[in-house]
Parts: sequence; C-alpha cells; structure tokens
Amino acid sequence: MGWHGTYRDIDPGTRIVSTEVFEGFPDAESVNTMTLTEADGITTLRTVVLHSSRQHRDGHIESGMEGGMQETFNRLDDLLVGDRVND
Repeated sequence: MGWHGTYRDIDPGTRIVSTEVFEGFPDAESVNTMTLTEADGITTLRTVVLHSSRQHRDGHIESGMEGGMQETFNRLDDLLVGDRVND
C-alpha cells in the first residue's frame, strides 16, 4: 500500500497539520490535524481527519483505517505506560 502526504503546519509539542493520500484513491486527500493538550499532568492526543466529501470520508472508514488507527493508538498507550513504569 502506498501513502504520501505533506506537512502543512507544525507547532512543536502542540499541533501538526498534514495531508494524507492513499495512492489507490489519489483524489481523496484528507487533511489531518493532530493536537496535544495537557491538563493535570495528562497529555491528550486528538486527531481530526477532514475529507473533501462524504464519499471520500466513508471510503476511508470502510477501508478499515479506523481499526488500524485504534491499534496504533493502543500500541502507543502501551509504550507510554511502559515508560512511566520505568521512571
């Protein structure tokens, strides 16, 4: 599977805005905004994926990407918990 994208804006430690294109559907580019916020010693990662049409959004969801993203975030949680245990 081929993917590519471009970083549009980076605010270190706070926000990253980038594009994402699955090469099998080059017209279905999404704009992804990732933000990190901290409150009471807990950092929250929020990702918003904006599509140019409902059809592109639905195709992205139906591709299984949601499950893949959740698996990635679960692995990140496990990694970060391991770091806290080793502190």
